[in-house]
Amino acid sequence: MAHFSRLPVLAVAACALLALAPPVEWALAQQVTVVKKRAAKKKPAPKETKNEEQERTPFSAEEDEAAAIPGIADARAWGDSATDFARLLPQASGPWLAISGGGADGAYGAGVLAGWTEAGSRPEFAAVTGSSIGALIAPFAFLGPRHDDDIRKNFTTISAADIFEDRQTSDSLFDYWPLRRQIEQQISPNLLAEIAAEHARGRRLFVATTNLDAGRRVIWNMGAIAARGDDKSLKLFRDVLLASSSIPGFFSPVRIEVDSNGKRFVEIHGDGTLTTPFFALPESMLSASFPAGPPFTQLYVIVNSKLDPEFKMPDHNIPGVLGRSIGVALTSALRSEVALVYAGAQRHGIALRIAHVDPSFIYPSRGPFDGKYMQALYEFGLAAGRKGTAFGDSLPNLSLRGQNVQ
Repeated sequence: MAHFSRLPVLAVAACALLALAPPVEWALAQQVTVVKKRAAKKKPAPKETKNEEQERTPFSAEEDEAAAIPGIADARAWGDSATDFARLLPQASGPWLAISGGGADGAYGAGVLAGWTEAGSRPEFAAVTGSSIGALIAPFAFLGPRHDDDIRKNFTTISAADIFEDRQTSDSLFDYWPLRRQIEQQISPNLLAEIAAEHARGRRLFVATTNLDAGRRVIWNMGAIAARGDDKSLKLFRDVLLASSSIPGFFSPVRIEVDSNGKRFVEIHGDGTLTTPFFALPESMLSASFPAGPPFTQLYVIVNSKLDPEFKMPDHNIPGVLGRSIGVALTSALRSEVALVYAGAQRHGIALRIAHVDPSFIYPSRGPFDGKYMQALYEFGLAAGRKGTAFGDSLPNLSLRGQNVQ
């Protein structure tokens, strides 16, 4: 096998992600770059990654199927199983909100939420779900308008250096310790107590990750985790958010200890968008054959992306072709999920409202987590939220012809 030095490998990886046409990248993918971050101005990377290199105890698919979080029976469910997920359903009634992935384009969703608040029409949701960058927004959206400014700051005051370091680890091309630190600073014990209180009222906060061992979607019941109220639950809460945003291969997967009939082992979890661009319900719960029907009559979806394919001529090399191919695949998956959820909503008489970045938004992005780009996109979402034009009640244009934009 040919040997490649680290720098060319990183260059290929970075270019592959940067070649994705915004906003269809995996969560936080826009920040990847081979340019050295200003590490001298940052604290040194924590030395906590050594534990992550330990070998794992082998386990079977059957053991993983039955695995649970020790001490928190309802911490999670398989996101592709209606029977399993039904255990976690909210006791409160009301609309649901699903927030998609989209990397730095999460600034759009942040703006929509703030504008929606200013319009005075934002409801209290019985459940809020998030995948990838949507997972990082979801806890604040769940707690309501008093946290709008926290979301705004997350998208208008950070840079790529606040997300990752250009340093290879044993299982990733980049080190996400800055993102881990950001999550630790934002997800405090007080915030967890607020979430636990809302969970006690019957509301639910769900976050999606991908179990890379099982190759399946996992939905985490974040309020149940918060309700445990100790240091272990705080760590698990933060780890789930980090896992949902961890681009496979580029960022390390997150190790989570589970118990299966007395056997302890460690699963690895990665980006939620691998198995769900956004999460509403297990697909079978939207089918005509599901006897109980969906547990809501209103569903709002914030898609942190444009849904139309955009014309782009990729460079005729490995990074260019690979990056463009990944972008096309992710756009296709997102559009398919929108169509599937729309069909289910029509079938069951659900009022579905979808917000997505309008094709009219055109603003140059000069690099990963470009502050001016994110500020412009935030303002774009804010205006749409204020005017009440963000959410449409019809199926967005999913024509494969898309927009002819260079």
